[in-house]
Amino acid sequence: MADTGVGIAPDDLPHVFDRFWRADKSRSLSTGGGGLGLAITRHLVEAHGGAVTVSSGPGAGSTFRITLPVP
Repeated sequence: MADTGVGIAPDDLPHVFDRFWRADKSRSLSTGGGGLGLAITRHLVEAHGGAVTVSSGPGAGSTFRITLPVP
């Protein structure tokens, strides 16, 4: 899945799959997520023997890739 949003800063990329981590610390829970969605995604994908990765850059959007093994 890819988007054309603002992208993710290189310093933030290692943390995007961490529980409760949010790039924009100024946003409240009412205006943004709780920082669990990508952590849950990673856990579910890895539980099925797969991997999830992200590539991004400021102003370039983000691409998330999920790979799962074929039985």
